Amino acid sequence: MPEAASIPLPAAHALRKLGRDLALARRKRGISTEDMAARLFISRSTLWRLERGDPTIASGTLATAAFVLQLHDRLANLAAPATDVLALNLDERRLPKRIRRVRP
Repeated sequence: MPEAASIPLPAAHALRKLGRDLALARRKRGISTEDMAARLFISRSTLWRLERGDPTIASGTLATAAFVLQLHDRLANLAAPATDVLALNLDERRLPKRIRRVRP
């Protein structure tokens, strides 16, 4: 896997975990690497890079893999506002402490 100096370490760890999880999901479904690569229209070596968490794999390949494994709904909700804890906390902080009525 090529080193990507621009990717933060926590993001690299997350990609490696995602790759391992995709590989596990593929194996649980009984799909060989040859069949999975064919379904994704990629080579087996590219599939292996995806399953190792290589950050240079195209996001379209990742999305297609999620679709083949029937995990695309999770991918679609990755950044859903309802589950974005940081954004929800920031919204709460921005609320005024009190609301004053404007006098006419």
